[in-house]
Amino acid sequence: MQIRNIANPIPTARDVHASAPTASQEPSPESRRIKDDVDAARHTAMSALNNDRFRVMLEQITDPRASGALMTMGGDASGAATDLKTAQSRYTENSE
Repeated sequence: MQIRNIANPIPTARDVHASAPTASQEPSPESRRIKDDVDAARHTAMSALNNDRFRVMLEQITDPRASGALMTMGGDASGAATDLKTAQSRYTENSE
């Protein structure tokens, strides 16, 4: 899997309109909130893409061979909940 980063995406008409109000038109609080939410989501996504641990995890879970391993991580047949110590030990075993 290869993750590509596009540094300067081509703005859409909606982006141009929302980011460049005319002198007589101030952006509404709703459009400002939406723009702030989009900026925050973009920042979070870029941070995740630049995080090596996240990249490795993403590569592992998208590997078709990993589907069997993910299936075996499900709960046991009795329906009993897994306690914290058991979950931590399973996580440690799978991390090595």
